[in-house]
Amino acid sequence: MPRYVRSDRPGSSYFFTARAAHRGTDLFLREIDPLRHAVRKTKERYPFEISEIVVLGDVIHTLWRLPEGDADFSVRWRMLKSLFSRSVAGPEDTGALRLRPGEKGLWQRRFWEHAIRDTDDLEAHRHMIFSAPVQAGWVNRPEDWPHSSVHRAIARGQYAPGGPVGGAYLPLSGHTTRAPYEGVAG
Repeated sequence: MPRYVRSDRPGSSYFFTARAAHRGTDLFLREIDPLRHAVRKTKERYPFEISEIVVLGDVIHTLWRLPEGDADFSVRWRMLKSLFSRSVAGPEDTGALRLRPGEKGLWQRRFWEHAIRDTDDLEAHRHMIFSAPVQAGWVNRPEDWPHSSVHRAIARGQYAPGGPVGGAYLPLSGHTTRAPYEGVAG
């Protein structure tokens, strides 16, 4: 069984990608209200700040800032996924999935997490979040996607409508050129 090493820097910012069990589904869009409720309840129980977020049909990209002295993002994701799963019917075609007791087959079991290193890293991930609906082919401009914090960034003057939507991840020297959400072979 693989051993996953998670970052544990209390009070840090993290980028996450959480995916639906089935690629190509519209689950998160179809069930946006239960998803919002699950996020709200999770934040009430285990406080954290959502700096940026975008919800697509089968994926959520988000930047979180955890409170000082608290680095347990796993408990937050576990609660969020659980609350959402309890409020949504499971798919009928779960036969190909190996479900564990209590699972419905809505989520991938794990999530991808990245501890934000510096301002450039933060901006690269913000850009990736804002441009995700464009890159997925849902819209032509980030501000046209309703399920994105880009609207909040525009209101704060942190993003100009019609802004650039090029590559999602601008590689920093010495780092990978692969976008953080692409799969790793092998």
